[in-house]
Amino acid sequence: MCVQWGKSKIGLLQGFLDEQFIQLEELQDDANPNFVEEVVTLFYRDSTRLLLNIDQALEKSPLDFSKLDNYMHQFKGSSSSIGATKVNNECTHFREYCNAGNAEGCMSTFQQMKKEHATLRKKLEAYFQVSSICLVTFFSS
Repeated sequence: MCVQWGKSKIGLLQGFLDEQFIQLEELQDDANPNFVEEVVTLFYRDSTRLLLNIDQALEKSPLDFSKLDNYMHQFKGSSSSIGATKVNNECTHFREYCNAGNAEGCMSTFQQMKKEHATLRKKLEAYFQVSSICLVTFFSS
């Protein structure tokens, strides 16, 4: 049963995470059974703060593209640490718009990035739910 769950878990995240996430999983062991979930929790705590900072910076006029780029640089580093591919791609686009001084591009890309961030969160929540079901099944056998 857990083998089927394992395939389902991988399918849940396909296209949203890269090999960095797999490397995080490989660091998880009996001594740190919740390692990946803890790293992801830290990512969401940090990224939520950064999203708020970016949102507030986008409301100012004129836009401070240097500050926006700095926030997004931090956000991109954080998303890279868990292998968040789609979020990371939007970060790259946002930074390109910052460098070009394109406010409209920044705004639209930020909205798309927030959608990708929320979608990934839902997928990761489902992934961890499946993971805990598999662990319970394994230990109750």
